[in-house]
Amino acid sequence: MSSDLIRIVSRDSPMALAQVERVRAELAALHPDVKTTVLPVKTTGDKWMGDLSQVEGKGAFTKEVDAALLAGEADLAVHCVKDVPADRPLPAGTTFAAFLTRDDIRDALIHPGGLTLDELPDGTRIGTSSVRRIAQLSASHPHLECVPMRGNANRRLEKLEAGEADALLLAVAGLERIGRADVITEILSPEVMVPPIGAGVLALQCREGDKDLIDLVSDLGDRDTYRETQAERMLLHVLQGHCNSPIAGYARVERGGELSLRATVFSPDGKVVLNAHEWAGRLDPATLGTSVAVALLRQGARDLIDGIPH
Repeated sequence: MSSDLIRIVSRDSPMALAQVERVRAELAALHPDVKTTVLPVKTTGDKWMGDLSQVEGKGAFTKEVDAALLAGEADLAVHCVKDVPADRPLPAGTTFAAFLTRDDIRDALIHPGGLTLDELPDGTRIGTSSVRRIAQLSASHPHLECVPMRGNANRRLEKLEAGEADALLLAVAGLERIGRADVITEILSPEVMVPPIGAGVLALQCREGDKDLIDLVSDLGDRDTYRETQAERMLLHVLQGHCNSPIAGYARVERGGELSLRATVFSPDGKVVLNAHEWAGRLDPATLGTSVAVALLRQGARDLIDGIPH
């Protein structure tokens, strides 16, 4: 990295590029003299519209971005934390330099007729390929039908309009990032639809050796988001969840600074639901994540996760 130009690599989806613009704006506000340029890359996950588990699952959205960073073609990568696998370490030689202040972690229902989730009639087709959403809907609203749907948010909205589904579930944060919050019919509470691990968090990843850059961008980090993300990712790491595991959960720093972590493991059909919720007390975030994972493992989470093909 030259001292006055930071090359930022990211997925080339509209949402990913909107996320990069947020990072550039925050960097410019803190360090007006630093210039940034963007290197968009197309990832396996963006090119492949089939089942993600057939193309290495979660790493599908990060591999090409990591490669550009490691090859020295870029200095800084912007990732959605929910897309970065937690069941294995970050690529050797790279590190997270900052987690930006967390956006909304909730899911939104989009229904052209304006109905809420509880008002949807039997057989309503919900467009989603998320194993987390499918398992939860199977448990809470078994009369609804999930139809597979991939592609970026704009593309899914087009498919909805074309009649490929009757309604969609999408992340509130993602819709806000692309300026489409207007389509939201209902925002679902985290109790109704438990979010994915790392929901709403943008991470900045650098090469370990770029100490000056790490110092520079770490100013963008948010301490509460860091604590929440550490707890959530350690939970996923201990559970060794893969891309087909319906694992959901979220950590929250309360006003008094107290950290809690709620997590759920589902069977894909939603028939088995394991829950755990703990407060950190004096534990550090990673130990909290471990403790909640162990509570779920005691309830049989290992067999549940290992029994799902991936």
